[in-house]
Amino acid sequence: MSANAEFDYDVAVVGGGPAGLTAALYATRLGLDTLVVNRGGGRAAMMQDTHNVIGVTEDTSGAEFLQTAREQVESYGADYVRGYVDDVAARGDVPDDGFAVSAGDDDHAVRRVVLATGFSDERPDPPLPPTGRGLHYCLHCDAYMFVDEPVYVMGAGDAAAHVAMIMLNFTDEVDVLTRGADPTWSDDTAEMLENHPVDVVHEEIASMNKDDDGWLASFEFEDGSVREYRGGFPMYGSDYHAELADALGLDRVDDDGEVAVDDHGRTSVDGVYAVGDLTPGHNQIPVAMGEGAKCGIALHMDLREFPRSTDDIDELGPVGADDVPAISADLLATAVAHEGHAAGPRDEADAAADD
Repeated sequence: MSANAEFDYDVAVVGGGPAGLTAALYATRLGLDTLVVNRGGGRAAMMQDTHNVIGVTEDTSGAEFLQTAREQVESYGADYVRGYVDDVAARGDVPDDGFAVSAGDDDHAVRRVVLATGFSDERPDPPLPPTGRGLHYCLHCDAYMFVDEPVYVMGAGDAAAHVAMIMLNFTDEVDVLTRGADPTWSDDTAEMLENHPVDVVHEEIASMNKDDDGWLASFEFEDGSVREYRGGFPMYGSDYHAELADALGLDRVDDDGEVAVDDHGRTSVDGVYAVGDLTPGHNQIPVAMGEGAKCGIALHMDLREFPRSTDDIDELGPVGADDVPAISADLLATAVAHEGHAAGPRDEADAAADD
């Protein structure tokens, strides 16, 4: 329960990926009562291995990474709910009156909202190898895996052609698979492609072969040819989960694209923030975590009670001993009992007695 009795929570985070959980972590540790509502799934949850996250080893799956993050957030006093947010709506004047967050049968009055709903990669038609075993969606994460290995890029647009040429930095065997579609890349891209050692294969894929470990070994095409690949990247675009953003009237970068934000995740509607893959930028876990951290700090600066400004002192008077600390009883008890507390962990009975 928020220290402000008018609200159930100070912050509601919609989405439980790296960006949303980091925003929740910072908000909670900075004294804000926080709710995370996560419907499950997401791009990070699909990862077979974790790459490019310093301090996290390759053998950590996405599910393990997120489970540890969730446990951390809960240990500091945030509430985590598995569910689907049906609606977020302003309760009155934005942002002072806050927002109503509807999740199933539960309605929550919150002061601020963070959207961390991400996007889904558009998948090509089968046959396809398993995700993470020959089908990969992040060049910056997974290009290292295919150094000196044969690689495909699926698609017929500029993005596919450019990713194929980028992969030449890692391997000398790169094909673009248009799968029977007519190329839509620009004339400039076509000229570039013609001047790089990339094969463009137009035939549709008829079948696929995997090795004993379940990794892609080769594709067989409708003309009977067989080409060996260790993995590759489909480039068919992204489906942004922006229904709540559109319901709130948030500005988008374009009609179907990312939600527009400032450097700390603030959107075009006061009191609403957005972080992670829903926003512009590199779709990387460390980037998402950085966005979540900056958002959490911005929430703290937006909602903290002190220092009280001179205007507020004139209106409300000086800060009294009974006004501090400005943290809810639940978060206070959790903090003083936590292993990370400066005085060392105390049991909840001792914490309650101190309060």
